[in-house]
Amino acid sequence: MKLRLYNTLSRRIEDFVPMDPARITMYVCGPTVYNYIHVGNARPAVVFGLLARLLRRNCGTLVYARNITDVDDKINAAARDAGVPIATITTRYAQAYHDDLARLGVDAPDLVPHATAHIAEIIAMCETLIASGHAYAAESHVLFNVDSFAGYGKLSGRSTEDMIAGARVEVAPYKKNPADFVLWKPSTDDLPGWASPWGRGRPGWHIECSAMAAAHLGETIDIHAGGNDLMFPHHENEVAQSTCAHGGKIFARYWLHNGMLTFGGRKMSKSLGNVMVLHELLEKYPAEVLRLLLLRAHYRQPLDWSDSTLAQARSTLDGWYGVLRDRADVEVAAAEETVPEAFEAALCDDINTPAAFAILAGLADAARQASNAADRHRSKAALLGAAHLVGLLHEDAETWFKQTESGAAIDAAWVQGLLDARQAARAARDFARADQIRKELAEHNVVIEDSAEGVRWKVASTSESSS
Repeated sequence: MKLRLYNTLSRRIEDFVPMDPARITMYVCGPTVYNYIHVGNARPAVVFGLLARLLRRNCGTLVYARNITDVDDKINAAARDAGVPIATITTRYAQAYHDDLARLGVDAPDLVPHATAHIAEIIAMCETLIASGHAYAAESHVLFNVDSFAGYGKLSGRSTEDMIAGARVEVAPYKKNPADFVLWKPSTDDLPGWASPWGRGRPGWHIECSAMAAAHLGETIDIHAGGNDLMFPHHENEVAQSTCAHGGKIFARYWLHNGMLTFGGRKMSKSLGNVMVLHELLEKYPAEVLRLLLLRAHYRQPLDWSDSTLAQARSTLDGWYGVLRDRADVEVAAAEETVPEAFEAALCDDINTPAAFAILAGLADAARQASNAADRHRSKAALLGAAHLVGLLHEDAETWFKQTESGAAIDAAWVQGLLDARQAARAARDFARADQIRKELAEHNVVIEDSAEGVRWKVASTSESSS
């Protein structure tokens, strides 16, 4: 199926045509590991992880790299504040990042390069840029000369003047141009550092990704992706240094950028105190609720995160899992699952998840309404195939309804004991006792459902328990 993507570089949706279907290359910017990531950092991993699935299904063999930045001033500060070696900080939070994303249903990339494992490649790229006149050494620093690259600003669509005005540019007497950015900087004895032709030092942030991408994927890659907050200066600087280091070769043929998260309509930021930490959210909500919400809006648009949108995501999943519970008698093996063409076509249209989820809702309705055995099997196979492609409906339906909103299981034996007591009270026509038991269960957010198939129960969501 043809895959179409919005290319930030061209400002239009284009057919994706890989350089080599036998080796499609994609690089996604990963985190700087000095703390747990906020939920906004998870959006590119979720969205572009879904893109990786689509690429593998429709375009060829993919090599997908998502890096770890493990040398940075924020890491240095965190280690100093905690009184521990820097490696203690980076190891702990890199592992937490991988673990949290796995809980979120994000497939592991093929490659996870670390910046500190590529110091030799970084130094070599600095030397190449100096030799070609695109960088210069000054006072133990190496800086990229933006005046040497005529294409600077093309990706972000800004003029050099606008970029300088909109960025926190370090004013330094050794810079030829205030916009020149650091490729290498000196380190004091208390900071991480490596020997280099310019003295003991460490890399600048931007050149790390250029060196890692080249080392593992080649001088020109098919797709480079990340949050739109990285478009400038990070990605703009990557384009400049990679293009110049590789003799003018195109660095990335397709650039994809996801929109930012807002909270109550306001941008998430530490200064506003509204940052939501993914690690903490995973302790409060089932992972699929978070995943659905991260995918619900189109990836290029802002995504509002709130108690209301979380409740909506939970309610949607409750409805879909309700269909699976009602169709528990229909057995569908993994090999029998199907992905409807319309559903995959929506995803292949620039990862249009809103359109795909509208189709998924229709598949759930079809499965709910199917009246004969063949239709029930066919519709459930389509519902599961579509949902599994986007990383949803992997839980057992009964288990889903018998967990709290944090994903913790409730004591099913305790609930069943009360249900048995309620049934006995009803049989004895002691309806006051039966109502008292229902009320006791409701106080623990347990909802009883009397149906033709018998008595079922589930843990109510916030929206249900407050209504």
